[in-house]
Amino acid sequence: MSARGSRTTGGGGVGDALRRYQERFEPTITRILLLGIFVTGLTAQFVKPVGDALEGKAYLGGALLSLVGYVLYDTVKDLSTALRVPARGQVNSRELGLFVSEAFRARTVDIAFLGYTGETLYNELYHRLEGLLDDPGPTRNVTIRVLIPDFGQSMTVPSRVGAQGLPVDDPDFRKRLEAKCREFDETLYGIAERLTVRGRVTARCEYRLYPGIPRDKICVFNRALVLHGLYDVVARTVLSRASPEYYDPKGYRTDLNVWSQEGTEDARAAIAAWNKHLDDLWSLAALPPWRGPGT
Repeated sequence: MSARGSRTTGGGGVGDALRRYQERFEPTITRILLLGIFVTGLTAQFVKPVGDALEGKAYLGGALLSLVGYVLYDTVKDLSTALRVPARGQVNSRELGLFVSEAFRARTVDIAFLGYTGETLYNELYHRLEGLLDDPGPTRNVTIRVLIPDFGQSMTVPSRVGAQGLPVDDPDFRKRLEAKCREFDETLYGIAERLTVRGRVTARCEYRLYPGIPRDKICVFNRALVLHGLYDVVARTVLSRASPEYYDPKGYRTDLNVWSQEGTEDARAAIAAWNKHLDDLWSLAALPPWRGPGT
């Protein structure tokens, strides 16, 4: 399926367009205004006709102040973005879009995920990456790593619910989930390639496989903020009226604990541990069957 066919509803509209234009032009306009104030004040200090016309005596001080503002503008702007941290210690997976949007305010975007199929995160990433095709804003580098279970192996979760609630491995159900993840991977991979070819943004999106059942849901944003929760591994679903029940964790219902670099020393230590954990798992993870070596 093409990227267009995979699009989900939501996002876009006049509000998003105005926000993109604001993010694109606000820094330039502000710097021009500050530089203009500096030049005018400096000229008024040393060119008497200009100073007389402006009827002031403190032009040099104002000019220097505006120059400081000009130099520090980007730094202050970046700090205001970095300090946007969640006020709560726990959020719901439905709120992932807020964290994805904040991550994409940075020049270098780094998002790592470990979980089930990653569908909740995929929907948000899809819209953000497509938005970069029209207006990259400040973003210049994007790296997205997604770790999903190896659905090619026998599993207790996901599985079919058997007699007395015992899990029964179901290869067809695993293949269905694998096909969904393959579609997500190929769609994001394709958008990343288009972005990189255009040259304004370098992007890479990749899926890899870990052994075992989907127990933990972990999202790491720009290596500075971590969300972690536990799936309800006994959650059940029915695909159709005639189908059996399946053990099928519901990612969108998972509550996530929040750790931020702006938190305590313990929080910063936890973030460092989670980053190392995901880096190590990634280095050991296998490529999915639909990807060959060097892809």
